[in-house]
Amino acid sequence: MLLNLIKVFLPMIVALLIGLFITPLATHFFYKYKMWKKYSRNNVTNLDFQKIHNENEEIKTPRVGGIIIWVSVLFSTLIFYFISVLFPGDMTGKINFLSKNQTLIPLLVLLFGSFLGLWDDLIQIYGKGKIAQDDKSWRKWKALLIVFISFLIGIWFFYKLGMTSISIPFGGEMYLGIFIIPFFIIVSLATFSGGVIDGIDGLSGGVFASIFTAYSVIAFINNQIDIAAFSAVITGAVLSFLWFNIPPARFYMGETGIMGLTITLATISFLTDSILILPIISMPLVISSASVILQILSKKLRGGKKIFILAPIHHHFEALGWPSYKVTMRFWILSIAFSVIGIILAVISK
Repeated sequence: MLLNLIKVFLPMIVALLIGLFITPLATHFFYKYKMWKKYSRNNVTNLDFQKIHNENEEIKTPRVGGIIIWVSVLFSTLIFYFISVLFPGDMTGKINFLSKNQTLIPLLVLLFGSFLGLWDDLIQIYGKGKIAQDDKSWRKWKALLIVFISFLIGIWFFYKLGMTSISIPFGGEMYLGIFIIPFFIIVSLATFSGGVIDGIDGLSGGVFASIFTAYSVIAFINNQIDIAAFSAVITGAVLSFLWFNIPPARFYMGETGIMGLTITLATISFLTDSILILPIISMPLVISSASVILQILSKKLRGGKKIFILAPIHHHFEALGWPSYKVTMRFWILSIAFSVIGIILAVISK
C-alpha cells in the first residue's frame, strides 16, 4: 500500500517540479518568437463580448502553454522508466509506471493529440487568412482529426483489449460489441467540445487538475496503479501550468493542451471502466459545452433569441458583471465537488 502511494505521488511531484523548472525557459521562448494569435476577435460585433474582451491580452499572450503540460508528463514518465532500466531492482521496477497494458497508449494519445493541437496553434500564430482565424471550415477539420484519432484508439480497445461492453453504475454492463468504436468517437468529440472552458485565466487548469485527480483516485481504487500514477503525473503537470496561468496569465493552454488532455481523459475513462461517470466528474466541461450548443439551437429555433448573454457560460457570468477571478474560483469549487461525487459513485457502484 505504502509503495503504491509512493508510486503515485512521487512522479506527480516530479512532474510538478519539472514544469516549474522549464516554464521560465519556455516562457522566454514563447515571447521571443511571439507565439500568440495575430488575429484577435475584435471584429465580433456583440457589444457584450466587447465589454469583457481584452484585445491586448489576446494578441500579446502566448497560446501554446499546454506544451509545458505534456513535456512535463513525458519527462517525468521517462525519468522513472530509465531509472528502472539503468538501476534494475525491486524498488525501481515498482515505481516505473510506464506499462504496455495500462499507460503506454494513454501516453501516446496525449502526445499525438498534443502535437496535432500544436499544429493548430502554429497555424493560428503564423498562418494567414481565414484558417488562421479559426473559421468554421477549419473547426470541421479539427473535428475530423479527433474522429480519426478516436477511431484508432477505439480499434485498439476492441481488437487488442477485447473491450466490448461498458459498466453501468448499479446496473451491470451494457454490451456494445464492435459499436464500442463509434461510441468512443462520440465520447471523445463530446469531451473535446468541453475545451471551450479555456477562456479565462486559470479556469481550465484548475478544472483539469480536479478531473485527473479524480481519475487517479478511481484507478487506484481499481488497483490500476500505473494509470493512477499517470493520471497523477498529468495533475502535477497541470498544476505547474496553473502556477503561471493564474491572473494575469503568462500564457494560455491553447489547442496543444486542450486536444491532448481531452482525448487522454476520454481514453482513461474507458480504461478505468468508468465512462458513464465521466460526465459527472467533468461536469464543468459538460456545462460549458452544453451552454454553447443550447445557445446555437436557441438562435436557430427561436428567431435569434439567446438563452445566455454570451456563451460559453463563463462569459455569460462575466457579462453579468462577475469579476473573472470569481467565475474561475467558483468553477474550481464546482469541479472539486463533482469530482468527489464521481469518486463516491465509482466506489459504491462496484
